[in-house]
Amino acid sequence: MRCLILLLALAACDASAQSWPQKPVKVIVPFVPGGNTDNQARIVSERLNEALGQPFLVENKVGAGGAIAAEFVAKSAPDGYTLFFAASPQFSLPLVQKVNFDPYKDFVPISVVGTNAFVLGVHVSVPGSTLKEFVEYVKARPAQLNYASAGAGTTTHLTAALFLHRAELRMTHVPYKGGAQAVADLVGGQVQMYFGNASELIPHAKGGKIRLLGVSSAQRTPQLPEVPAIAETYAGFNTGTWNGFLAPTGTPQSIVDRLAQEVAKVVREPATAERLYKIGVEALGNTPAQFADSLRREAPIWRDAVKAAGITAE
Repeated sequence: MRCLILLLALAACDASAQSWPQKPVKVIVPFVPGGNTDNQARIVSERLNEALGQPFLVENKVGAGGAIAAEFVAKSAPDGYTLFFAASPQFSLPLVQKVNFDPYKDFVPISVVGTNAFVLGVHVSVPGSTLKEFVEYVKARPAQLNYASAGAGTTTHLTAALFLHRAELRMTHVPYKGGAQAVADLVGGQVQMYFGNASELIPHAKGGKIRLLGVSSAQRTPQLPEVPAIAETYAGFNTGTWNGFLAPTGTPQSIVDRLAQEVAKVVREPATAERLYKIGVEALGNTPAQFADSLRREAPIWRDAVKAAGITAE
């Protein structure tokens, strides 16, 4: 009898996964249109429309560093029709400000679409062409130079703070309301350093306005093979960001597993992977279990970065 019940339950789960989706699916993005996260969400949602036969509608809910979008999804029905296209900042956010959601309890990981390192860009007025020379220059001028971030407590800020801590440097933090403003002032010379996405910085490096001195990942990235990893100088240094799908806790596992499989197929298609590559993203498409494991492994990194930045949640 127990075996029969188990078989019936498994059949019901399979039917639920196969019948989903039967109506449009909302994909909530926590950042503005046109940014790195938004671009990835639209690239992949476009293909999921075709693969699953229902519209995947991207909606931008901007504000509070992504907290508004996160709270909206956390309170949504766990039925597979409201998904969160999140990024790593939503998991470091509770460390730097009070929020009404718990990223580890309120969401179930589905699949990471892609990952990208941050690139250390400096204004051309700063002498030296290597990371070592930059460190020596800044160290000789404590607190005299500025660095930008896309906002206080963002992963661009935390990555910079962690780097300054490891290199024993003192610079003045200038937070902006987004990466576009930070890049504009880096190019203009109002700030001397910024950790940004490759897609933000490469065009300006090619134009001779800035220099790229390092990437924050453990190894060099395919987009910038000539730019050394910071870990080559400071062993163990490793930060970056991911973008991927989450769902409200309680979403049927069968739906989670099916979507993860479809995302993996889509992002590994050569055409999709190429579109992601062109915006500085390495396609991934991992499993829910692998996604959950990566979240656990990166948590201590952001805790250390918050400590280095001297931030306390208020």
